[in-house]
Amino acid sequence: MQIPSPDELKHKRIALGLTQSNLAKRAGVSQPLIARIEAGDVDPRLSTLKKIIDVFNDIEKEDIFIRDIMNMDLISVSPEESIDTAVHIMEKHNISQIPVIQNGNSVGSISEDVIVRSMAGKKASFISHMKIGDMMGDSFPTLPPKTDIKTASYMLENHPAVLVMEKGKVTGVVTKYDILKLLSE
Repeated sequence: MQIPSPDELKHKRIALGLTQSNLAKRAGVSQPLIARIEAGDVDPRLSTLKKIIDVFNDIEKEDIFIRDIMNMDLISVSPEESIDTAVHIMEKHNISQIPVIQNGNSVGSISEDVIVRSMAGKKASFISHMKIGDMMGDSFPTLPPKTDIKTASYMLENHPAVLVMEKGKVTGVVTKYDILKLLSE
């Protein structure tokens, strides 16, 4: 890791639209310390530098919206299809849950967990021919495409996926994996 120069820190702060006061407040340091760091009058502690860089990273993530990371190739099933169809789709795409969509609207979800739980005491052949609509769980929550990543992340803490809705129709999906991919970019 290369330690940024005072000039690089200043340029980054300005590029992100932060004043020295804003940066200081968000990093938990004083504004005069930010001014001295940028002027090259003081070498900041590594912990102070980390706080400043964390603020920069947080601000950059605030500018990412779910429309930027959503999967537009939505894999879905309809409530009339069989559980067997859902299982084959999950296997083919290596996924564990699928939104159930009817006429462009989310009406539920089907997951490996729901299917496995339903198999207790029932024959697999009976389960595989059931309609998805007879077994599906609740719909995934929905958000508009201009929702920030932070909001989607909070929703994904309690749900396996978030559907992206635009003009009353499902246009994409965001999963925990999509959020995690941001770490490698």
